[in-house]
Amino acid sequence: MSETFDVAVIGAGVFGAWTALHLQRAGCSVALVDQYGPGNARSSSSGQTRVIRMAYGADAIYTRMAQRSLTQWREFFASIDQPRLFLATGVLWIAPEGDRRTEQSLATLRACGIAHDVLGARELAQRYPQIAPAAGSMAICEPQAGGLMAKRATQAVLERCLRDGARLRIAKTLPPTGDGRLQALATAAGGHIHADHYVFACGPWLARALPDVLGGRIFPSRQEVLFFGPPPGDERFALGALPIWLDSARQYYGFPDIDGRGFKLACDAHGEAVDPDTLDRTPTPARVAEARAFLGERFPALADAPLVGATVCQYENTSNGDFVIDRHPAFDNVWIAGGGSGHGFKHGPAVGEYIAARIAHDGPVEPRFALAGKSDVQSRQVH
Repeated sequence: MSETFDVAVIGAGVFGAWTALHLQRAGCSVALVDQYGPGNARSSSSGQTRVIRMAYGADAIYTRMAQRSLTQWREFFASIDQPRLFLATGVLWIAPEGDRRTEQSLATLRACGIAHDVLGARELAQRYPQIAPAAGSMAICEPQAGGLMAKRATQAVLERCLRDGARLRIAKTLPPTGDGRLQALATAAGGHIHADHYVFACGPWLARALPDVLGGRIFPSRQEVLFFGPPPGDERFALGALPIWLDSARQYYGFPDIDGRGFKLACDAHGEAVDPDTLDRTPTPARVAEARAFLGERFPALADAPLVGATVCQYENTSNGDFVIDRHPAFDNVWIAGGGSGHGFKHGPAVGEYIAARIAHDGPVEPRFALAGKSDVQSRQVH
């Protein structure tokens, strides 16, 4: 007789792991299912680092979720005696003076009581002389924001889930069929997973796992992350000397050198559509050249820095950048959680908490996360 769980979570990335953890805290038995295994190189949660910041323009819903998530991340890291999985670097948001989205972010940060400083062009240059901002720039500095050691953090949450009794199963699931109530989820190997509730949190594979409802509405895109080596003996780009930063006008962001990996540089603009199973994960010369040109403008001391590493990952975008967290329209016991759209990792704790509460209390769905609001035409609104 197959074991039946209270909840089966399909996808063991950051959304799935935190959903499982919150469900366990609510007393549920949980099965975690992942086709390649936790932390695999093709997953969206496998990178070294991710940003956690609260500035989101006028989107206070994400500001508050990030605020809530940062508290939970830090509490969790303290509970496992791993506080350095959060990097208290601060986050610097660089933008042109008078930028509408920046002004909206300032208003939202004030309304939410989140600590921040505003740096004019002169103060920005004085405080961070290694940055050469564009003329007429200013910046928001969030001193309590920072970075998350993404892969290690996700694995730590999963280890806690497994220690507390969750079962991990490596399997590829087949799209559910029927309607009303899903009794069992079939796997490609011929087995079945039995649960009272199911949560699909499988990132860029959501459209493949649930083609009837998400086919054409999840857009995986190629994203290149590059690491450049600072000059020998130059500590201006080291952890502690430089915060995490975002250049909103150019859509680049980066990290200081962490663990000798190099100065991290990536572009937040969506790349071309990809298949996460077969994506060629080698960097392209054109993207490296574009990144190097940006370095020459914004970080002149790194203009000739060698490329010391690179990774290629993917976003899983919804049409507008909002998460999709909703009940499956054909099954009353199946939930969908995804559409991280490049900004989702930081929100893992709040997303997991939200889904667990929906399952436990059958609460209403936030309209911003509703499946009905996701189309098959991209028009990004959330950054």
